[in-house]
This record gives sequence, C-alpha cells and structure tokens, in this order.
Amino acid sequence: MTGFGWLDIMLIVLAVLAAIGVGLYFLNRWASKRYTQQQDMVAKNKQPAQIYVIDKKHDKAANVQLPKMVTDNLPKTAKLTKMYFVKAKIGPQIITLMCDKTVFGALDVKKTFHVELAGIYIVSVKGAKTQYELKQAKKEKPKKAKEKSKKK
Repeated sequence: MTGFGWLDIMLIVLAVLAAIGVGLYFLNRWASKRYTQQQDMVAKNKQPAQIYVIDKKHDKAANVQLPKMVTDNLPKTAKLTKMYFVKAKIGPQIITLMCDKTVFGALDVKKTFHVELAGIYIVSVKGAKTQYELKQAKKEKPKKAKEKSKKK
C-alpha cells in the first residue's frame, strides 16, 4: 500500500467541490429571498421628501453620528464596512442618512434635492442625473459635435 492514488485524490476534490457548490446554491437562494423581502419593505415605506445636502461621506458607521437605535440594530458586518452617508437638512432637523453608491454620486453638496426616503435610507433621487448618466452624456457630446460638423 502506497497511500492515496491519483483517482482517490480526484474523487475527494470532486466531493469537496460538489459540497461547496451545493452550499453556495442554498446560500444564494436564502440571500435572494431576503433581498426581495427588504426591497418590498422599502417600496412600501418610501415617501417623498426635500433635502438640503450639507455633507457627504464614505466612511464606517462608527465614525458617523447615527442615532443610537440605528447603531444598535446594525449587523456586525455593516459596522466594519464602509458605507455611503449623507448629512442633510430635512425641514428644521439635520439628519445623517444612508444611501447606495448611485444615489451618493447623484447628490451634490450645498444643493437641494427631491428624494424618496425609507426611514433613514435614500431610495432614489428625482430630477438628478447619476454618475453613469453623466458619463454617457460626456461620451455622446463629441459624437454629436462631429455629426453636426459633417452635415455642414
């Protein structure tokens, strides 16, 4: 007996890969269900508001002034990762809000925006272009200028 042969090693590797694949499949199903539930809850609770953006930060939740109730309910992974925060004035109150990367790019400091809020989360910005839309407009601008010069 010389130990494991190459066939035994290949079978062990295939079994481990199959177990990892099955685990990832069920993890993906669980995460997608949770994501759709969260999106449904956000869609039900969103309401329009007008905000004046004071400051924007891409920082950890511990370094931002969030209400104590919010920081207590954040998962451990969210406390360790950097997120997008916007300090804004809504009516007479100054509040720190959370948002995703596309909304963060669409907001400018020292300007007023119409947004949809779900609690302290900015769902969307109305009437402002996202960074992707601005990049597309910059790419198309020289093309339109060339077309006009060719037509003349």
